Amino acid sequence: MSDELSHSEIARLEDRIEELRQSISRCDKIAVAAQVAIAGGALWFALALLTILAFSATGFAGAMAALLGGFVLLGSNRTTRDEYAAALAAAEDRRRALIDAMQMQLVEEPGVTVH
Repeated sequence: MSDELSHSEIARLEDRIEELRQSISRCDKIAVAAQVAIAGGALWFALALLTILAFSATGFAGAMAALLGGFVLLGSNRTTRDEYAAALAAAEDRRRALIDAMQMQLVEEPGVTVH
């Protein structure tokens, strides 16, 4: 593969890597929201069970929806995040292989030390 094609492929991979990192970040935020929903539903059940909160059918339905929805969202989101993480690792490996194949050499200037 020519250097020009390698450079364009590396640039494309870097854009893809950034997109995947943003997607993983969104998945992390969704996971937090799902955990909050689960905690909220569980808290309502605990408070209603301890008679600190008055039991109501609407509250029960809301707490149940929060619990079930939170668990479903958390599981689905985890699968999606795992897929993004695998794609990210593959893209980073491909980029690394392209850079290694370019066989770049360090150019040293006289009187300049590299640390």
